[in-house]
Amino acid sequence: MIMNWPVFASASLTVCRSYKYGEIMEIRIIDTTLRDGEQQPGLALDFNDKIEIAKLLNSIGIYQIEAGIPAIGGEEKKSIEKMVELKLNSRISAWNRMNISDIQHSIDCGVDIIHISVPSSDLQIAAKLKKDRKWILDRLKRCVYFAREHGFTVNVGMEDASRADLAFLLELCSHAFAEGAQMVRYADTVGILSPERILAEISYLKTAVPVDLGFHGHNDFGLAVANSLAAVQGGANYVDCTIGGIGERAGNCDYLQFMKAINGCLRLGIRPGMETLKSVEEEIMKIISVPWL
Repeated sequence: MIMNWPVFASASLTVCRSYKYGEIMEIRIIDTTLRDGEQQPGLALDFNDKIEIAKLLNSIGIYQIEAGIPAIGGEEKKSIEKMVELKLNSRISAWNRMNISDIQHSIDCGVDIIHISVPSSDLQIAAKLKKDRKWILDRLKRCVYFAREHGFTVNVGMEDASRADLAFLLELCSHAFAEGAQMVRYADTVGILSPERILAEISYLKTAVPVDLGFHGHNDFGLAVANSLAAVQGGANYVDCTIGGIGERAGNCDYLQFMKAINGCLRLGIRPGMETLKSVEEEIMKIISVPWL
């Protein structure tokens, strides 16, 4: 549990004192409304919607906006290029499969951060890709090197980590850190985690490898906010959220609910205040405009 309380907190940059490590931690929000959130059934955002949402997220100080997938091309890539042109305070990141062609599209956009998604469970590696763990590690090394050689900050996402062998997750974290990745994200892709398990696994990885850790949760069991809090308790300092908790299947960690939980459970004072955050959430939900949300 986190026992000692913060000296400072804001919507984008929450600083609290970790009981486990006895140090000041920065907890940063990565908003993925424009990437994972757009996988919400019935939702299709156009160019102008995405730019307006990015400006609103920037207005409340979101640390990082996961803006989309440049490899899709067309309007998706143009919207990401426009967000970069706006020179927002929020950092703009782009999601990529683990291949050079995808990464080149992100380089073309000039994003701040290139996120490389790495399949981590044997189910995905063998059944989906028809490859083995050595192929994954070799490809990870090649892709991180390529992005960093072009001067980009790199995040690595461990896709389907909650169904992966913990020893292999440790190996992925070690390789990503050795290649210069800034952060490694543990993704509960299918939403099966419990708070107890993510606390234990993030704590283990945090102790073993000196790389920043993030957490990406899904809400299939209604535990996305609880699991995100547990990940923070384990030492994760990046948390993925979406506005309204929208996203694939049951959705993602709800940004406003997570901020309320951080505020209530960890006794943080949030800046801007909850009323401002709620007002901006309402503006974004009007843009999203899915009738059943």
